Parts: sequence; C-alpha cells; structure tokens
Amino acid sequence: MDIECNDSSYEYIGVVLRCWFVVGVVSSIRVRGYSGGGVNITCRYDRKYTDNAKYFCRGQWKTTCSDLIRTDMKNENKWVDSGRFSLFDDTRAALFTVTFRDLSEQDSGMYWCGADISWGKESYTEVNLKVVTGEQISAVTGYSGGNIIINNKYEMLEENSLIEICEAGSYQCFTRIKTDRAAEWTHVGRFSVHDDRSARLLRVFIRELNENNSGEYKIIVKVSEDYSFFSEFKLDVKKADCCEKSISLSAAAGGSVNISCRYPQSHSADVKFVCRRSGSDLCAEETSVKESRRWSAEGQMQLYDDREQQLLTGIISHVTQQHSAEYWCGVQSDQGHKSFITRVLIGVTDVSETSSPSSSSSSAESPLQRMCVRN
Repeated sequence: MDIECNDSSYEYIGVVLRCWFVVGVVSSIRVRGYSGGGVNITCRYDRKYTDNAKYFCRGQWKTTCSDLIRTDMKNENKWVDSGRFSLFDDTRAALFTVTFRDLSEQDSGMYWCGADISWGKESYTEVNLKVVTGEQISAVTGYSGGNIIINNKYEMLEENSLIEICEAGSYQCFTRIKTDRAAEWTHVGRFSVHDDRSARLLRVFIRELNENNSGEYKIIVKVSEDYSFFSEFKLDVKKADCCEKSISLSAAAGGSVNISCRYPQSHSADVKFVCRRSGSDLCAEETSVKESRRWSAEGQMQLYDDREQQLLTGIISHVTQQHSAEYWCGVQSDQGHKSFITRVLIGVTDVSETSSPSSSSSSAESPLQRMCVRN
C-alpha cells in the first residue's frame, strides 16, 4: 500500500512510515542562559489544543526529541514538575511556560515545545538554547539594621530588558522592584536596582534589613515576550549582637576622625571596607583592607583590620566640610556580595574647636571606647 506524507515531516521506523502532520512552526527563538541560573521559556499553541498534553523535549530534530517534561490531558492552570523543569499551562492565553533551572554549559542545544496531538507533535516552538558562564550568587548574609548589595555580572543585556527582583514563594514570585531603565538607580521602598550596561553589571541593593527578610529571592531579566533568564539567591538576615548599628562622630575642619566598627567573627578572613554614600550612589569612594594588622590607605582614608579582635579601624585625616556624610563599615564575602553592618554619620564643623573638651574627645577617642560588648 502506498503511503504519502504531504506537507508533513516524516521518518522511517522499521518498515513503518510515521507521518508528523505539521501546521507550521509557531516560532523559532534563541534563548541565552547563564550557568548556575535558569530560564523561563514561553511556548504558544493553537487554541483548539487547550485540552491536549503539552511537552518540552530535547533533540536535534523534533521528530526524535526526548521528553524532559510533559503534562497530562486537560492539565490546565497548575504547575507540573520534573527534575530541573517546571511547566505551567495557561489555557486562557493559549500558552505555557517552561522553567529550566540549574543550567550548565552542557545544556546548550536544540529543544522543542508544543501541544501534542494523537498523530504527532503539532503547533510547536523551536528553541535554540545557549548557556554561557555566569557569576551566580547562591547565598547572601545580611545583618539586622544593615544593608546588602549584590553584584551580578552578565555577558550582555538586551536594550529593552525588564529587570525584576522578587521574593519567591512555592510557585509565585512577589515583585519587590522592577525597572527597564539603564545607567541609573531605581528605588522602590527598601529596594534599589541599577543596570550598568557599560560594566555589564546589575546591582541590587536592599536596605534596613530585618530578620523577616530572610528567604529565597530571584533576579529576573525579561529579554522578550518569548523568554527571560534568572538567578536565585537565599538571603539569611542575622542578628549581629557584636556590632553597633549606627555611630555618630564629629570633628573640626583640618582635624581627623577615627572610625571603629566591630564585625562578626565569621567574617574575620573576609575583605573589610568603608564606603561613603553620595547622592544616589549607594557606596562611593570605597576603601578596603584585605590583610590583618596592616594599614591600607586610599586618598585621605586609612584602614586597619585587627582580625583577632574583629575590629575595623579607619582614620580620615585633614577633614573638610565635604567629609560630612553617611559612611558604612562592612564586609565583602566574595566578588558579588557585600554586607553593610554599621552606619557612621560624620559631621565636620567649620570652626576649629580643638581646645574644647568635646572636640578633643571626638577626634582622639579610643576605638575601644566605641566597641560593642561581646557576649
């Protein structure tokens, strides 16, 4: 018997000719992901297939691809999970979303998704996924009353990318801030985000932390209507009994200011820093120290880290009115994560009062007098 497969794809299996009737490719998309992160891929289908099973598979050719996740018939408006994959079928919009997590470079390749019909796989989307190396931050430690800043470095961001920071629930992510503006800070409540295209760096800042802020968060970059990529991190906000939350200091112009900040023992080996807040820039003019019991100087500031005492000391010499500002002492656990522990407010007076007791004590006060008592 002669068998014809017109307007279709086909393959021979033994002596059987299997026909895959194809209405046509709904779309063909290129998706970029980063190792350690994940992607959300949108697949559309004809509305007449809302009750059909949906699938996401991998393979060079659609006819021979292997299923990675699929739904049952009439599995509408609920999530399905399978290993690193999740699938949600929105039958009202005639589209479904596939979430692919924990990416690695080996995941690069050809994928397919669509609605499955009884005689083949129809109404499909061709997905060409490329996974590149990325710097992912999985764990972030902050301290009650302090701030954190997270730096995410990416190979590239699209011009019209929408950036969203959300707090993850079981299947929902509750938006805290979103922006599509580049080269400037966007602020919403205690959250700030900055997309620095020239440095290919995405900065997320969370201020005035409390222990209730602990949990799972996502940084989502929506590239187009077809896909977005994301990174996930777990925020652990601890109560730092060792450390003061805020210090106020004053000095006369031309004099010096001594800053001393305690830090938790768990950060003894980490880089320490003092930075100044300037306008919308949340951490400018930063000075850091990487070694114990050795002075590090940048500009008019010198830092000294005594790791045995868990004490960071800073000296700003020859101060002027321009040094009246908000500073922060903090620790940097890695290249992408900084915890701001103690706020330091410095006020500089125009008239020298070095002969008065109050001025003398502020500039010559021993760092030990401002230490927190360790439990």
